[in-house]
This record gives sequence, structure tokens and C-alpha cells, in this order.
Amino acid sequence: MKATRPYGLWDSMITPASLAEERRLGPPQWDSDGTTLVWLEGRSDRGVLVSWRMGEVAPRDLTSDLSVRAEVGYGGGDFTVHGGQAYFVVHKDGRLFRQPLAGGLARPVTPRFGQAASPCVSPDDRWLVYVHHDGKDDRLAVVDSTGGGWPQILAQGHDFYMQPCWSPDGRRLAYIAWDHPNMPWDGTLLYLAEVEYPAHGTPRLLQQRVVAGGPEVSVFQPEFTPDGRRLLFVSDETGWGRLACLDLAGHQRRWLTPEGVEYATPAWLQGQRTYCICADGRRLAAAANEQGFVRLEQIDIDTGTRQTIATLADYTDVNYPVSHPHLAKVALLAGSPRIPTRLVVYDLESQDTQVLARTNGETLPSDVLATAEPVTWPSAGEQAHGLYYAPHSNQFESPGRPPLIVIVHGGPTSQVRAGWRPEAQFFATRGYAVLFVNYRGSTGYGRDYMLRLRGNWGVCDVEDCLSGVEYLAAEGAIDRERTVILGGSAGGFTVLQTLTQHPEAFTAGISLYGVANQFALAADTHKFESRYTDSLIGPLPEAAATYRERSPVYHAMRIRRPLAVFQGDIDRVVPRNQSDAIVEALRRSGTPHEYHVYQGEGHGWRKRETIEHYYRAVEAFLRRYVIYS
Repeated sequence: MKATRPYGLWDSMITPASLAEERRLGPPQWDSDGTTLVWLEGRSDRGVLVSWRMGEVAPRDLTSDLSVRAEVGYGGGDFTVHGGQAYFVVHKDGRLFRQPLAGGLARPVTPRFGQAASPCVSPDDRWLVYVHHDGKDDRLAVVDSTGGGWPQILAQGHDFYMQPCWSPDGRRLAYIAWDHPNMPWDGTLLYLAEVEYPAHGTPRLLQQRVVAGGPEVSVFQPEFTPDGRRLLFVSDETGWGRLACLDLAGHQRRWLTPEGVEYATPAWLQGQRTYCICADGRRLAAAANEQGFVRLEQIDIDTGTRQTIATLADYTDVNYPVSHPHLAKVALLAGSPRIPTRLVVYDLESQDTQVLARTNGETLPSDVLATAEPVTWPSAGEQAHGLYYAPHSNQFESPGRPPLIVIVHGGPTSQVRAGWRPEAQFFATRGYAVLFVNYRGSTGYGRDYMLRLRGNWGVCDVEDCLSGVEYLAAEGAIDRERTVILGGSAGGFTVLQTLTQHPEAFTAGISLYGVANQFALAADTHKFESRYTDSLIGPLPEAAATYRERSPVYHAMRIRRPLAVFQGDIDRVVPRNQSDAIVEALRRSGTPHEYHVYQGEGHGWRKRETIEHYYRAVEAFLRRYVIYS
């Protein structure tokens, strides 16, 4: 029999300390001979490459002394593996290093100049192409893979580059490029180039031509089939991120997947991937997203026949699939609301599954964890989407209706998916209802839904948070008088904007490194997002009045409900001065507030001690201002 205890005061086995100890699992990569799988693990503020040789019982760390992390834009594209070597970017150094998988010291391949990302080794092991950022300009560069020569520019002229990919014979190179003011989900270009190899010197590109994409078409992840005759990619030309196959001889394109299912993902990071070509060259393994639930499908390249892989049905969020070069095996990251993210190797023939790494020890039985359900509700004459976690405990129950925490994702062009969400478990197992709002402007629901945020940042997101609360209240699922809005970065902006425009709508707010000044964001943020607000709000100076209206710092005196603000002191995306300004306004107005600044943290928490303190502080804040108020 369950004990009776008020909502929000349940004991939970999801503790701040346990969340602080979780590892972050990054994308896997097979070596070119298929004997070794390498992946990245985030351990506190360090990135560690881990390798596992097929047939061995235990994996081992490769980079015990060097922290691996690329920092072009938001990062990603940290490493690759080829020819028995790992090539990776060292954090705060920016250089590419090379290290033997069999053991040995890491050696630099590129000089200490700028930042590297997305290394890709030529089929003959001789050359390494990568994305390079020098603080101002981005380009594709190429260097001798041993580090024996000076890097040379391979492609330049666009503002951004990502996802360089060699053909199997090394005679062609595909890559993605785009220009301001677009973001990669707005419009990108897929280039296909011939590669020339001079007798002396580095390779160069000839006949570079655009084969897909455009200013209003986003193209993602080019991949050559093993025979080199076809080029695959994801395009949203018809309104959904669909897999396409381009025949390189006849230049004919076929769609492999239907509309209504999303196979793309917003390219916030270098090195992202949503599908892989299997070793036989006939099949794909692809992540198919519907309503935030992402399954792994097997797709026939010739016929487009799709089949959900039933063996992996318990995983409702799969990511970064990568194929073994010779066998019918796929490695991927997979999780669900009740399954912490795992690194899984799946055999397409035998249907056997092997788990190689886990986010945490998985000591908790599934019945103590909350689960997610997709929800859709009316908002401003349209529809909004989200994921809902009802309070859950195998020990406690409560009378009445639970308090609600509305969580707003960052980006703002992003999506909360039905994977392992530690914050959802932290709150739901303490007796809170949790609503993740995938407001109009989020990805995963087609291009038109994503485009609803153009010119409407600070409008649609706010409306959908408010209407989501009213929807759940009308359903009798939550206590309307005890609601909290929480978000980080762009989600933090939505928190601040909501509290200034609708001061009585929520009981309290929690902002993590939230955007408070849109003028400062446009002027001070990193290159990747420096023109993002052109589409979200409008170009300056013409839209200056709108920028001021949607800058919470100018209206912070309207905030009346308690607000907790969290900020990293070295955040270069949303600098600390934005949170400082909000807190100063709260002090002047006498609004109840807390301010926590974490030393050595940037745009998000990485250190164990930060994560543990954050959750303890949030729990205390909620008890004081929501449960006991």
C-alpha cells in the first residue's frame, strides 16, 4: 500500500548526486577494417574516447590525458576512426591529433591555429579533410593524415561548412555549405566535387556543383553508397525531412521515405547523423521520428520498402546510427523515458543486441520511473505539440491535483524527444507533472510547423506554453494554481518573456542562461547564431522596436512571481551580463529571486559539482515558493 504524502514532497531515488554522476554518451564510429568501435563519453567536464575491439570483453579508454571536444559553433564532429587510427580534436586546443587504436601516444596533425571539426579520412588513408574555423572565416581544409604537411584550403567562400564525405574511390567529395542569415535548417547547399591529386602537393577540388538544396531547402548528411554510384542525403524540399537517392550517372533523384515522418534533425552540431548505409549497399538503417518518438527502420534503397526493427521497439529515441563496414551490424545510441541512453550494437541478420555502454548503472527498476505520452492541444487557432509526464511513484500517492512544471526547450529550433530525460524523472518522481512544450517552431513535425516561429519568437512559444497549461487544467490533470515555467537558453528567454508579458500566469519561473536582451544577442553571440534573429524576429535596424518589445531586460520590472536564475560565468552564447541585468532589475523591484553563477561553466552544465548543486537548488526553490507558499 502506498503512503500518502503531498505532491512535490515525495522521496525519489533519482537524486542530484546520481544525476551528477551520469555519463554523456556521444556518437560511435567503426574503424575502416571493422575490428574496433570507438565512441565519445562525457565525464564531468572531460571528453574521453573509448574503444572496444570485437571479441574483447571490456572496452578501454584511449584518451586518458587529453580531453576530446570540438568547438566549431556548438561543437560536435569531435573525432573519426580510420586505418587503425583515431583522429580527434583536443578541447581548448583546437588541433587535430592522431592516435593508434592499438596503443601509443597522440601526435598533432594540424597546427595550433583556429578550431577544427568533422575530420574525414580519404579511403587510401593519405588525406584528412575537416572543417576549420579561424575565429572569423569557415572553410574546408585538407592535410596529410600523418601531420607531415601544412594544411591547405580545399573549399571556401561560404559562411559555414559541415559533413564532408569522400566517395569510396576517393575521386569525389560531397559536403554541405550555407550562408548568413540562414541557419542549417533554413536552407543549405549540397555540393559534389571532383577531386584532383597533383603529383606534388595536396588534393584540390574541381567542378564543384550544387546537386541539391537551396535558400529555402535544407539538405543534411550526404553519404555515398559502397559502390560509389549513388549519393544519399536528407532533404525537406517537399515539407518533411525525407531520405533521397541521387543516381550519379543519370542524375536522377528518388525519394526513399514518405511525407509525414521526419528523418532530419536540426544541425546544431557538426557530425550529426540520422541514418547509415549498411555494408551490403542495399539497405539503410534510419531514425524515423513521429510525434517525438523515434524508432529505427530498415529501408531498401532500391524499392524504398520500410520495416520497423521490432527487436529495438523498447527504445523510443534512437540516434547516430553507424554501420559496420563489412558485417550486417549497426551501432547506435538508444534510450526511452524509462531506459537511460545506451550504446547498442544490433545485428540485422541474427537480430541480436549487445549493450556496450550505459549512461548510468541502471540500478532502478522501471516501475519507479515515469513515462512520456505525446500530447496535442489547441493554441491560437492552431495546434501545439509536446510530451507529458504524469507524476509517478511506487511508494507515494497524493490527494488532489499535482503541481505542473512546464519545460521549454532551447534552440529555439529543436525538439524534445521521448528519450532519457533526467530532469523529467527528477521532477515526476517527486510528485510534479511535467510538460515539455514542442511549441510551433520546433522540429520533428514538418517544415511548415518549424517555420511558424519566423518573426514570431516570443509569441508562438509563449502562447503554446500558456495554452498547454490551460489544456492540462481543463483535463483535470494539474493544479492550475501551482505551475512553474522552466527553460534554458532560448527556453530561458521564453521563461523571461512569459513572466514579463503575463506576470500572473505562473507561480514561479526558473531561467537557465536565458536570453534577456535581443540586441545584445545579435551583437555579442558567436558567429553561428549571429544572424539567427533575422528570421526569428527581423533584420536590424528595421525591426528595432520588435527587438525591444521582445527583450525581457527592458520589461523586467513587470516580473512579480519568484524567479531563480542560473548562469555559467564563461558562457559565450548568452554572456553572463544578460542574467546580471535581469537580476539587477529583480533587486530593484523587490521581486523574490535567487541567482546562481557557476565558475568555469559555459552554455550548459558539464561539471559534476555544478549538476548536483543545480538540482538541489531547484528542489529547494520549488519547495519554498511552490509547495509551501
